[in-house]
Amino acid sequence: MFRFCTVRSWRRMAVAIGLMTGVGQFASAGTPVPNPFLAAPTYAITHFDSSQSDTFPYAVTGGARTVAPPPPLQLSQATNGPVNIMTFASTSPNYMWGVSPTGVTYISVANDAFTPVARALLPGATATLQTTLLGLLTNPIGTIAQAQAIVAQLLPTGGIPSAYGVVDNNNVLYINSGNQILALALNVPAVPLLGISVVRSLNATTFLQPGENLAGVVMTYDGKLVVLGTRSVSIVDRSFTGPVHTVTLGADESVSNSAAVDENNGIYVVSDRILRKLVWTGSALSQNAADGAWSSSYPSGDTFPTIFGSGSGSTPTLMGFGADPDKLVVITDGLTRMSLLAFWRDQIPAGFTNRLAGQIQVNCGLPAGYAIQTDQSVAVNGYGAFVVNNVSAADGSTGSGTSAIVDGLIRGPLLPSPIGVERFAWNPLTHAWASSWARSDISSNSMVPAISAGSNLVFTNGYYQNGWGWVVSGLDWNTGATVHQTILGTGIWGNGFYAVMQFLPDGALLFNSIIGPTRAQQPSGIINPL
Repeated sequence: MFRFCTVRSWRRMAVAIGLMTGVGQFASAGTPVPNPFLAAPTYAITHFDSSQSDTFPYAVTGGARTVAPPPPLQLSQATNGPVNIMTFASTSPNYMWGVSPTGVTYISVANDAFTPVARALLPGATATLQTTLLGLLTNPIGTIAQAQAIVAQLLPTGGIPSAYGVVDNNNVLYINSGNQILALALNVPAVPLLGISVVRSLNATTFLQPGENLAGVVMTYDGKLVVLGTRSVSIVDRSFTGPVHTVTLGADESVSNSAAVDENNGIYVVSDRILRKLVWTGSALSQNAADGAWSSSYPSGDTFPTIFGSGSGSTPTLMGFGADPDKLVVITDGLTRMSLLAFWRDQIPAGFTNRLAGQIQVNCGLPAGYAIQTDQSVAVNGYGAFVVNNVSAADGSTGSGTSAIVDGLIRGPLLPSPIGVERFAWNPLTHAWASSWARSDISSNSMVPAISAGSNLVFTNGYYQNGWGWVVSGLDWNTGATVHQTILGTGIWGNGFYAVMQFLPDGALLFNSIIGPTRAQQPSGIINPL
């Protein structure tokens, strides 16, 4: 009877079997195509890969452990800060790039080490900033006014530079600093101890609009840099020579997130009101439908004291690859109680008239009326998606009343922590979202969650008032049960402060603390079962 089935019907049958058995929670067999121009398949770009999945392949051990914080520095640590959004892969598995607004560090990670071997201060940064950061270890912030003064010193512009960077296959790191794109490399590639230099820079004011700022960089699959402005997208050569191809967005729009790139050089960018797919053709940056480009508005406009801006707080994330039946791009919207949105990223399938493929409200198990919004990317594995809530109370009023940056510095110790996470699954048979599970007791202050595909866990970082303070929680991807806890204590070093959660290939926690990235591996003998 099966010999008459078409390829499409076989695929639908396989999906149906998955639905009946519950196996894989509609897991996709496909994975993002590695970008050959990145330094490594994982961690060479913010959010881990070009699809912006926040998923890594390494297995992580379950159980509970306590990590002794500095001072004294009892862990392998590279002082940086105040925002260490990612520790990037290099072309060598023995080294990684540490990046912050104050400096760039080249770190040896071979043989369980985590040792800075070279460092370069970025323009305008001074060693005084590092002294201020380390001083917070022994002199905790006690008031909102003190937090304001510290933020004014550490981030005088009020923004987060160097948030979205990339390392290419020549081991050159590209980041934004002010309105420049900097390319940094080792002075002598074979001898990292001989230091890091800025090998070239690009003044982005030559193609940005008046008053526009840089948001970050990503990379196409033919090795071009995608430069994200707050109101534009540009393509530049990594040599910083030749023409710059720019698409200017609406004067009433603003971009504050990174972009996803697919293997056909579709570039997915979200402003505070419109999600776009632009296409790099190899000679032009196109917004023409004939090239596969499109744009779609989405629900937006609400603002929160602990969230940046009024639109989506999430970098677009791709879902569905290879032979997977549905190819999507997902974001959260910008309403008070946000929804998870999925858009068809290629041709709209027959039977659908809208670019929006599906949406579902996020509830996180919280009471009706509780504000739910996020400034974090949606973490995606297969057809599963994970979101966190970053608003601290039902009416969203428990911020400091100053800025989201100040809130991120003191939520937990001085202000209430946000609570609530939820896992969703996209059903490619019905083309719809469903909630898999929610936890209203899990906190995620400001760190980007990450998924371990190797151990089927998703990780958050939040502050708890039970004496533990900062905790990295690992939740079972299928059930939501707590499987892993790393307890970091009440000191400020446990605050990930807008960074991305990472683990190393051996399963050790690479914690991108506000004071710098730290290897937090502990002997297996002190790990206790939950």
